[in-house]
Amino acid sequence: MTDLWKTHKVTNQFDELTDYNLFTTDTVMNEYITQHHLGEYISELTETGKTLGTQDSFEKGIRCNLYPPTLRAFDRRGNRIDQVDFHPDWHHFMSEAKKSGLISYPYENTKKGRWVFAAMNFILQSQVEPGALCPATMTQASIPLIQKEDKLWKQLSDKLLSREYDERDLPISEKTSIWIGMGMTEKQGGSDVRSNTTIAKRINTLDTGFQEYLLTGHKWFFSAPMCDAHLVVARIEDNDQLACFYVPRWKPNNEKNPIEIQRLKEKVGNNSNSSSEVEFKNAWGILIGEEGRGIPTIIEMATFTRLNCVLGATAIIRQATTQAYNYALHRMVFGKKLIEQPLMRSVLTELALENESATLTSLFLADCFENSEVSETSKAFRRTITPAAKYWICKKSIEVSAEAMEVFGGNGYVNDGIMARLFKEAPVNSIWEGSGNVMCLDVLRSIKKDPNDLKLVFKYLKELAKDNNSLIQCIDNLEQWLRDNFDSNFEARARFFTEQLILTVQACLMYKHSPKAVFEAFFTSRLNSTKQGHFIGSNTFDPITTEAILNRIIHS
Repeated sequence: MTDLWKTHKVTNQFDELTDYNLFTTDTVMNEYITQHHLGEYISELTETGKTLGTQDSFEKGIRCNLYPPTLRAFDRRGNRIDQVDFHPDWHHFMSEAKKSGLISYPYENTKKGRWVFAAMNFILQSQVEPGALCPATMTQASIPLIQKEDKLWKQLSDKLLSREYDERDLPISEKTSIWIGMGMTEKQGGSDVRSNTTIAKRINTLDTGFQEYLLTGHKWFFSAPMCDAHLVVARIEDNDQLACFYVPRWKPNNEKNPIEIQRLKEKVGNNSNSSSEVEFKNAWGILIGEEGRGIPTIIEMATFTRLNCVLGATAIIRQATTQAYNYALHRMVFGKKLIEQPLMRSVLTELALENESATLTSLFLADCFENSEVSETSKAFRRTITPAAKYWICKKSIEVSAEAMEVFGGNGYVNDGIMARLFKEAPVNSIWEGSGNVMCLDVLRSIKKDPNDLKLVFKYLKELAKDNNSLIQCIDNLEQWLRDNFDSNFEARARFFTEQLILTVQACLMYKHSPKAVFEAFFTSRLNSTKQGHFIGSNTFDPITTEAILNRIIHS
């Protein structure tokens, strides 16, 4: 009689995958390490993958998104403090980002593979808690700009490269490490930074040895307002020219800089991270770069942040694919496990192809960032293919996360699980640092600015594709299409060209690095005339190829 109240038993229900090593189970990453002779990084990446993959780590990721940051504009006595409070688990991931060298390692030494190591680190960490990677991204991207300002770099270098985490809201001189954010977007302009109205008035009051300004205006999106300083675009009062400014949270005289947080944004995803609207009320800042060079200066920073958008999108694709595959191994539907259902196998196979192509593209671009100072080809890929990859892989992450969520059914569409969080997180990488149209137009601008860049890209792709006549023909066709269509209406076709360009790059990389069957499946379903459908799962492959691709999702 005591069991009469029990109406059912819980069966055929399975939790998301945890307690696994995110790095050692990643086939593509491990093959890339081997192929490029980067074995010295295996030990550290293995430890990072183990730490991040624990159930406790995933639970921390869930909590710091279920309990988002809150704004305390004033203290209990009415003093303006503009303080943002975070869940303790947020600080855990911020500390991990610092400790791992994700931010600092590319600048700590000149070792081969340092950017690939940082990229892999980013992909691993972003699979569990991507919100903390926003301030990490901006801090990493600010370093090349600040390095050009000798005096400022001498003041900040140790704190920027520190692997300690210092969450205290104090003047920079009193801190062991710091974070840098950015402030570009205003209400009236969005991506059109040229329409910014924030004014910078030249002063010389604190005798710091810098070119000092006071900024007055508003920023519609001010990323991570608790960062110790921000790089901000404003219009110089005297000559109406745009410039970039370093604006700290505390002034050098240890007074709080008048940057008032109006509110925190209530975003679709990225809930652990604080995004804000702020008002500058004569906020103190110093000039970075030259007057009139504000947009090129901040775009230089955006080049790095765009790479991290690609890495973040790749992380979403990887985690979504891993979770969907693992769930399909256990869930029973219509008398069979999901993994045994032919149509589900088609879906999972295409998820795996997206994972492999995105990962190879991300790691290749990271390598191009490392070598761009010594290789014109790497520089060409960095300038032309970074925006193309951001456009394509970020959009693919939205599609992949939605499809993977469907594998879980209703269980995927709840906020206390990782699938819904991946789905809601995915659009931010596509929107942040320039939406899809902006990326395609940047590809076009790169081609117009230096046509030789694309020549170098095509030349290198043909080297990767040597001995494969079909792939070389695909490259030739794209070159011919560009010649035939590079006219006054090309801007309207920029998306088509960008898609074909990045798919060609991905196919060449897979031809070079992936097993033959995996490359052929990608090529025939993405670039060849035998493509069968548009949505994930509409392309089918022979059983042997399907099995080979599925077996690469989780490396044992």
